[in-house]
Amino acid sequence: MLAPVPRDHTYCFYRKTDKFGVQSDDTKICVVMVGLPARGKSLIAGKALRYLHWVGIPARIFNVGTYRRMDTPHPAAGFFDPSNPEGQRMRRAAAQAAMSDLIKWFKEGHGVVAFLDATNSTKTRRAWIHKCCHDEGIETLFVESTCDSEEIIMNNILEVKTTSPDYRGQDPEVAAQDFRNRIRNYEKIYETIDKSEKSYTYVKLINVGSTVVINQIKDYISSRLVYYIQNLHIRPRSIWLSRHGESGFNLGSKIGGDSDLSIRGEAYAKALPGLLKQSGIPAGAKLIIWTSTLKRTIQTARHLAAESGYETLEWKALDELDSGVCDGLTYEEIAERYPQDFVARDEDKYNYRYRGGESYRDVVIRLEPIIMELERSENVIIVTHQAVLRCIYAYFHNMSQEQSPWMEVPLHTLIKLTPRAYGTEEQRFKANIPAVSTWRSKGSSAKHQPSIDS
Repeated sequence: MLAPVPRDHTYCFYRKTDKFGVQSDDTKICVVMVGLPARGKSLIAGKALRYLHWVGIPARIFNVGTYRRMDTPHPAAGFFDPSNPEGQRMRRAAAQAAMSDLIKWFKEGHGVVAFLDATNSTKTRRAWIHKCCHDEGIETLFVESTCDSEEIIMNNILEVKTTSPDYRGQDPEVAAQDFRNRIRNYEKIYETIDKSEKSYTYVKLINVGSTVVINQIKDYISSRLVYYIQNLHIRPRSIWLSRHGESGFNLGSKIGGDSDLSIRGEAYAKALPGLLKQSGIPAGAKLIIWTSTLKRTIQTARHLAAESGYETLEWKALDELDSGVCDGLTYEEIAERYPQDFVARDEDKYNYRYRGGESYRDVVIRLEPIIMELERSENVIIVTHQAVLRCIYAYFHNMSQEQSPWMEVPLHTLIKLTPRAYGTEEQRFKANIPAVSTWRSKGSSAKHQPSIDS
């Protein structure tokens, strides 16, 4: 049986220790984003925030642009010209307001990691940030994203002009031209992190992580963040998620097991290639199929692999949550044999561990290498199980640990996720093939309930 997972301090594995090995909860890190516009800073910060929340570390983004938009919601490029004194004053005031709130957030004990998302494009600005943090006992980690690939920059301009609040409701072509002019204004004064700042803790990502420079990484959380960040790429891509087709155990309302697909589950497997095409995968795009090692996911993906020629990888880490002694039972049987466990799981489903099995927290821990590999990859379709998909879905949508174990993931549905700088877009494609519901809501009877979509 796995060792118990502590239920206090969800980030307990990330506490500081002093030279005597004594743990303390005073870890405070400000991750300072650095880089010209259209270099993926907000995307990197957003992804890192989701990752930290997913593993249980409280974090928050302080976006300087959000503060600036309170007074100047849709500024033209000239606002960012370094020769514009009023623009300079207002942007400096926005940075000061963001820093003030960031420090207050730490002082009130709300979290462990704060992201200061802005260009922070000069050595003077970075020195000011470092001093402000140092004076308050906050460690700094500078993350600079630089890029000279015109293709990547243009993709990022396209991303920003369609998703940035600065250009909401504006003509896309006008927005793109204005944004290019904004970049030129920043280029006039931009100073990359160099040897004169060697005392800082920093990581530099050059051309979407093709080259990574790391300096003075000292603590555990910073090292985990840097490892995560260096696995990121900011090129456009999508991830498709699907449960296996309906299985024999699903028909019997049993959990776990390694049963074959039902007749309707096999029909979904045959329909899956068409659903994927319907979802809009670009012609000629490379895609990899990931499944668990259990029969029902491999059977579901086999027609997709045969028709498309896509590579298929089986991952043990994608196997369903281990239900231990309850494997092969129905919820009614679990409630009858282990009534205290049934109630305890409803009370704290994320942390509850089946006897001899796993909890959702355990699944997240074993999925961390999957997330790292997923962030390195291009287009991927994952065919796996309900609990595992809940955990992966929660990562992309920054869903709370309390909420994610209860979300409905219906059978015979393909979910397309497209990560963006300001969130993850989602589309769902339902096969016209009936299936049983395997969902039950918190505190309900020990039976699966009809789908909320039915």
